[in-house]
Amino acid sequence: MKKVLVIGSAGQIGTELVLTLREKFGNEAIIAADIKEPAAVILESGAFEKLDILNKEALLAVVTKHKITEIYLLAALLSATAEANPKFAWQLNMEGLFNVLDLAKDKIIEKVFWPSSIAVFGPTTPKLNTPQVTTMEPTTVYGISKQAGERWCEYYHDKYGVDVRSIRYPGLISYTSLPGGGTTDYAVDIFYSAKKQEDFTCFLSEETALPMMYMEDAIRATIDLMEAPVENVKVRSSYNIAGLTFTPAEIFEAIKAHVPNFKINYQPDFRQDIANSWPSSIDDRVAKADWGWDSKYDLEKMTQVMLDNISV
Repeated sequence: MKKVLVIGSAGQIGTELVLTLREKFGNEAIIAADIKEPAAVILESGAFEKLDILNKEALLAVVTKHKITEIYLLAALLSATAEANPKFAWQLNMEGLFNVLDLAKDKIIEKVFWPSSIAVFGPTTPKLNTPQVTTMEPTTVYGISKQAGERWCEYYHDKYGVDVRSIRYPGLISYTSLPGGGTTDYAVDIFYSAKKQEDFTCFLSEETALPMMYMEDAIRATIDLMEAPVENVKVRSSYNIAGLTFTPAEIFEAIKAHVPNFKINYQPDFRQDIANSWPSSIDDRVAKADWGWDSKYDLEKMTQVMLDNISV
């Protein structure tokens, strides 16, 4: 019987992933876990365990208690937050991964999902249609930890046969939960300002193009990859996936079409340097060929859904 543990269930991705997995596989099959309490809908729909991913003994106890077969490891410090606390970011992002990979190496669990990020790329990476295999010289703690994590995932697969699967997430946009300290967070925050009829101050310059994705697409990609036949999963570092590419000016115009009085001003901060080191668009042909990935949301469709569903 499939029993899934989602670690980091209180975060932006974790909240929607848990709910989607519970709808697909049943509430009793999906165990949520986090060091902090998740949204009420997570607590009300199934089991929750308070868990520090750095506590290896506590992790094993939860896995044993619930007879876990698969782990989605989402716990991490994101790009902007990690820059403020680099040593802890490295510890959390790397030791947490080792703790989970070791469970799979020891055959205690069968399958692992671990998210990477476009942060693995850097200023020497081709910015347009960044290929699956390319130069990777990240300049942030988050990116360094994700690049190292990719190598370790591949190593554990090649050396120990661990069935680990990964996606390089772009910036993610959702109305269900607030973002957690990333450089692409403006693309969520801007919708809240629009709904409140407030002017928006953007921490990136107006022409900063970055890869983005509506959360529903990201969740679907994650589950599709985990459910793909093992012979179709040919990349064991992490897959490129693409959804949208837009600038702050372009998303502002998309929102302004619905909120005519909306205004924006630009005050780039330290996150601008992070964004400048990342790609503008992503080549995801390998994911499409291997396991059938395809996005469903364009900017107009995403904007409509966000404005319809955000409550302030």
